[in-house]
Order: sequence, then C-alpha cells, then structure tokens
Amino acid sequence: MTSSTDSFGTRAVHTASEPSQETGAVIPPISLSTTYAQSAVGVHKGYEYTRSGNPNRDQLETLLASLESGGAYGLAFASGSATTATVLQALGTDAHVLSVNDVYGGTFRYMTKVSNLQTTFLDLENESDEAIYNAIKPNTKLIWIESPTNPTLRLISIERIVAVARSHPANPLVLVDSTFLSPYYQSPLLAGADIVLHSLTKYINGHSDVLMGALVLPARHTELAARLRFLQNAIGAVPGAFDCWLAQRGAKTLHLRMRQHGRGALRVARFLQSRVGHEVRDVVYPGLAGHPRNALAYASLSPHARTWVDGLGDRAEAGGFPYGGMVSFRILPRTASGAPVAEAQGEKTHATAEAFLTSLRLFTLAESLGGVESLAELPSMMTHGSIPPAERANLGIGDDLIRLSCGIEDEEDLVQDVKQALEIAVYGAAVNAKTNGANGVNGYHSLATGGEDTPPLVG
Repeated sequence: MTSSTDSFGTRAVHTASEPSQETGAVIPPISLSTTYAQSAVGVHKGYEYTRSGNPNRDQLETLLASLESGGAYGLAFASGSATTATVLQALGTDAHVLSVNDVYGGTFRYMTKVSNLQTTFLDLENESDEAIYNAIKPNTKLIWIESPTNPTLRLISIERIVAVARSHPANPLVLVDSTFLSPYYQSPLLAGADIVLHSLTKYINGHSDVLMGALVLPARHTELAARLRFLQNAIGAVPGAFDCWLAQRGAKTLHLRMRQHGRGALRVARFLQSRVGHEVRDVVYPGLAGHPRNALAYASLSPHARTWVDGLGDRAEAGGFPYGGMVSFRILPRTASGAPVAEAQGEKTHATAEAFLTSLRLFTLAESLGGVESLAELPSMMTHGSIPPAERANLGIGDDLIRLSCGIEDEEDLVQDVKQALEIAVYGAAVNAKTNGANGVNGYHSLATGGEDTPPLVG
C-alpha cells in the first residue's frame, strides 16, 4: 500500500501492484477474460464485461492518477488518437477549441478533418494575454496545449494560459498534452490545468511495444471524469488487458528511464550546439542554458524532477539541465564541394537531412519516441506530413528540421553516432576514412566531441 507522501519512484513501483491475496504473486496477473461470473443477476465482484472494466486497466489507471501529481482520476484508451477523439467528443456539438498552432500532426488532422468542431490555432507561446483572451469565444470549451510542442519544442507557460482562461466568461477547460515530458518532468495539474493527456505509447510505457493513451484529471473534476468514463465505455476505444499489464510494468521504471533520457539528450544537445555554424544551423533543447526559455523550463519542472535536477550541481556550469529526451535541430546542407552553407536550400537540405538520418548507427530512422532505444525522424515528411506545407513553413518545420528521441543508451555513444552521421551527411562518405592529417578529410576538419568547440558535458 502506497502513500501520497511516498516519492515518485516508490509510487511507480508499488501503486496498484500489491501482492495477490489469492496466490501471493508479487506481480499482478493478466486478466484476459472478456466476461465475469455473477453470483446472482446483477451481483458481481466489480466486473461484468472487459470493455466496461478490467482488473489490469483499473490497476494501470490507478497508477497513472498517482504518478501525475495532483491527479485523482486516470482513464486509459486504446491509443493517443482515441484519447484525443474522446476528449473532443465530450465537448458536445457547436463547441469551439483554441489550440496551440504547433500541435502534433495527428491532433491537427483530427481537429480539422474529423471532429466537426470549430478550431482556432494560435501561437500560445508568444501571443499576448490580450490576444489569447480575444481568441476565446463564448462557445470555447477547451484550450489545447502541448508543452513542449512537437517537434519544435516550444514552451508554453501553463499557468499563464490557465489564468487567461479563468479570467474569461467562457471559462474553458485547459488540457495539456504532456507526452514529451511524462509525469516525471512536468506536473500540469499543479499549474492549474484541468486535464492532462499522455500518449502512453511513448515514455510511460517506454519500450515501443504498446499502443495506448490516457487522461488524468484532478479531484475537483468528478463530473467530467464520469462523463469521460461513460464515453470510454460507450465508444469502446479501450486498451486490452495485456497492453495495460505491459504499460504498468513499463511505468515502474519511468523515473529511472526519464533521468537517463534527459542525460543523453543534454549531452547530444550540447554537442550539436558546439557545431552551430559548421554543420548545424540551430539546436532546440529547452534544457540548454542558452535556450531563450530555459528559465521557464526550470520553473515548469515537477517538484520531484526539480529536486533531482538541483542535486546534479550548478546548472550554468553544466551548460543546462536534463529536460526530457527530445532534441530537435536544423542541419546545414552541403554544396557540391562538400562544404556546409549558411542557409537551407530546398532539395539540398532534404538530401543532407536524409543522408544524416540514414547514416545513423544507433538512432533508428522511425516515427514515434520515448522508447529505451534512440529514434530519429524528419517531421516534415513523417509525423507532420498531414499539416499543409505553408503551415509547416510558418511553424519552422522545414526539410532541415530533424527530431531526435534520445534513448537510454550510454550518452557518449549517442554523441559519437550523431557526430559520424553529421560527417557523412555534410562532408561526404569519404570522411569515414581514418586520417591523422591536420586538415582532416577533403580539406575539412573532422568534428570534435571535446576541446574548445565542445565544453565539458554533464553526465
């Protein structure tokens, strides 16, 4: 039995995972039955039909509510997209949604092509309070936030958006898709949000073998939670027992994995930062000390993550702090001679980006994120291909933008993999040849992971 005063890691291991009273098994069994016996008509032990309720789903939902600081109600769904659909269905007809403009491509697709709801997309990171207030309509039922956003990692002040929402007569709900940080690094409910959404497929499960989504609500939203649970059962987009069991098992190590994801991402981001102006145009990782919203990133840390980060030492001396495992950067295209150029150049940019992605050894070229293995992708042609090109360009999602999901491998191995892929993509395959010459290969210096270009990296 866990207590609310237990630490994050302790709750992750023990919540809803008590030894079986029947057998003494220390790991919850998998309940694959679709139906449950009743001792009399309408008399049962809490379960009738697995769509309406299942022991493994209940255990997972209890765990999710415990891990999300401020949470009281957890609901699991068959996918992140099913979760999105259920939330929007709960708003009713003729509702208006105000969404961050840099939203996940699948969410954008559902809002614009499926939901039949009115949706306004706005830059919630940079727009003024007045502009956000004026964008809220009398029928605005929901403000949809991603922070950090996917894939440009923009940071939105949740507290600021909540304050604007509460000041408006429409008083819309505020939902935060916190998938990129997980409950370990960020606690939106403590910042006043009404709903937190997670794609459990990503960090919470963490092993790239489960498709699932979830919502977590605070205790003050009993009626809303009941409405969502009704839709969960009525629509039927629920996860299976085995997937719930896997996700609960994965969540037991969430705190350990998120720390290593963050360490690796910071190391990779610092290396990429050292290559700006050479092979890299810019790097986006809010944990970097030089990121313009680094202070907001630190302020947004959950209480348990802040305690851990503070224990790592001086943030300025370390060049930043771990802030999730996602890093985005823009690669510079190469010219015919193999020299990098200062600006993106259409097909050359795409060719250079693809050369980088196909030259990686440890990072796998694939969509998704948050698994123990490192992944890399080109959002403009993969995860965000459903967003119109003009809108992508406005958001800064060009063919030069590469998204990295840093896994839990050794940090230095990840840096070396990025280094060698940059060498191949920007300077050509000949750089693979070993050289001791002062001029490196093809007249260009080989990338360094130490020395003056690369300040000491924190572990």
